[in-house]
Amino acid sequence: MSTNAPAIVWFRNDLRLADHAALNAAIEAGRPLLPLFILDEAAPDRWAMGGASRWWLHHSLTSLRQSLAERGGHLTLRRGDSVAIMTEIAGQTGAAELFTGGSADPWARRVEQAVADGFGGKVARMRTSTLFHPDLVRTKGGGAYGVYTPFANACLALGGPKPPLPAPTEIRAAKPPRSERLEDWDLLPRKPDWAGGLRDTWTPGETGAMERAEAFLEHAMRGYAAARDRPAGDGTSMLSPHLHFGEISAVQLWHMAHRGSGGKGREIFIRELLWREFCANLLWHHPDLPEAPLKREFANMPWRDDKPALAAWQQGRTGVPIVDAGMRQLWRIGWMHNRVRMIVASFLIKHLMIPWQEGEAWFWDTLVDADLASNSGNWQWVAGCGADAAPYFRIFNPVLQGCKFDADGDYVRQFVPELARLDSRHLHAPWQAPADALEAAGVRLGETYPNPIVDLAAGRERALSAYADIRSSG
Repeated sequence: MSTNAPAIVWFRNDLRLADHAALNAAIEAGRPLLPLFILDEAAPDRWAMGGASRWWLHHSLTSLRQSLAERGGHLTLRRGDSVAIMTEIAGQTGAAELFTGGSADPWARRVEQAVADGFGGKVARMRTSTLFHPDLVRTKGGGAYGVYTPFANACLALGGPKPPLPAPTEIRAAKPPRSERLEDWDLLPRKPDWAGGLRDTWTPGETGAMERAEAFLEHAMRGYAAARDRPAGDGTSMLSPHLHFGEISAVQLWHMAHRGSGGKGREIFIRELLWREFCANLLWHHPDLPEAPLKREFANMPWRDDKPALAAWQQGRTGVPIVDAGMRQLWRIGWMHNRVRMIVASFLIKHLMIPWQEGEAWFWDTLVDADLASNSGNWQWVAGCGADAAPYFRIFNPVLQGCKFDADGDYVRQFVPELARLDSRHLHAPWQAPADALEAAGVRLGETYPNPIVDLAAGRERALSAYADIRSSG
């Protein structure tokens, strides 16, 4: 077949040009390129793309389109069924080869296979979103890892991923087929426009990802070990949405982190990258991870159907300041500090006894870094029902967590301004504050700020009792 027949580069969760194995292989094939992104919205309703992710996708595609254009390429945008669109475009253009990255998402894997089965030419599926292929990291018996530390050690024993590929300087473009207008996809909010906090916080796209990575690795890495647990500071990388959309690769970050001397901070950062890898590995081998507990006895947990409590949690109106601060941060900027994610998840699952799947679904809709593997893996970890999970009887005390990691109260004051004037000694448990302290701060419990929706001690005992029951019945 003539080398003038184009090659399709199917972008998915790898919206970048640097370290893109599929794009690089397509260029090496010597064919004119047809870069393509398909907005396929046929995913199961529960896992349809949330509003925050749609906002991010719009801006990420804008960035990718510009980057391709600067190198002579053209991004074709189509919306609908991936198989039908790929068949149509291949037929119209005579495309001889298809290059694409992979995903651990079970629905995306089914779509990928269906597209490959229907494509008339050569299909090359490359690794673009993880450090290693999930089937490469196996136990000595050939099985999948279920515990993080042996998994991480196995990854480290591989010697690290190969150096990242450079971005192409020029793209030989094929004549593009019909493309839709990104603006017609309605990915951005209309009225009310709730995305102001997202615009103020994030710069989606490959350039924004690299700028954030460089700033973090240059200025914050040395203090990362201690600063990453303090939500009021700027101690975390905040790279998770860029990683999810593939605007920067885990491989790039791995090698960037190994520049110079990183000390303890670098070691912890690499372990965080490997935790992300672990979650992707879990989803690859357990496609029902987003829906069903890995520890099957947790299917018998006597969860509560408490819609008012769930709504209070979602809105940041639980009466527990560190929980409310986290949930309001999530709503404002589409992201929440990792330490606080654990606190709010523990509160929902254990103090309120509301199923972890409800929290997982809310995060999916509101996070700009809503990654199916990390989201489901982390919620199962907190719930105690996943791989290498925190024991169910490990129940975060949100008051103690707030006092320890937000001792000055700066985080709570930022996101729960109705408590801003309350003395730090009382900030994380205002229901225990003396009446004169509340009055001086202008706080009227039950009016300006809610009373706690659950007694923390009683909620803890209820959770422990439920856990003991399913263990004894199992």
